[in-house]
Amino acid sequence: QVQLVESGGGLVQAGGSLRLSCAASGRTFSRHAMGWFRQAPGKEREFVAAINWSSGNAYYADSLKGRFTISRDNARNTVYLQMNSLKPEDTAVYYCAASRVIRSDYGRQYEYDYWGQGTQVTVSS
Repeated sequence: QVQLVESGGGLVQAGGSLRLSCAASGRTFSRHAMGWFRQAPGKEREFVAAINWSSGNAYYADSLKGRFTISRDNARNTVYLQMNSLKPEDTAVYYCAASRVIRSDYGRQYEYDYWGQGTQVTVSS
């Protein structure tokens, strides 16, 4: 069993920053990529960012480029999401996900095999 545990969410004012962490533990598995998705109230879950675990290549939702940065620490089995210049519309539950194999699209939920429980991010205006 693989567990993904997110942390770092909370309440922040608009313009502020947060860093989310996602630690993977449990059964060892071959990991191709890890990613972050988010789901705002009343909306579908959407892609935020992903990172190729071996190369470190990062992929972002177009609307978030320049404000969010994904990174990973291989030794700690942890992926991070640095979020800057936060806006009220960034308010959502943020989910971490891990994929054994990305077949075609880092931004598609079906590419991911394991999911965390989510962490709430609330940005006040």
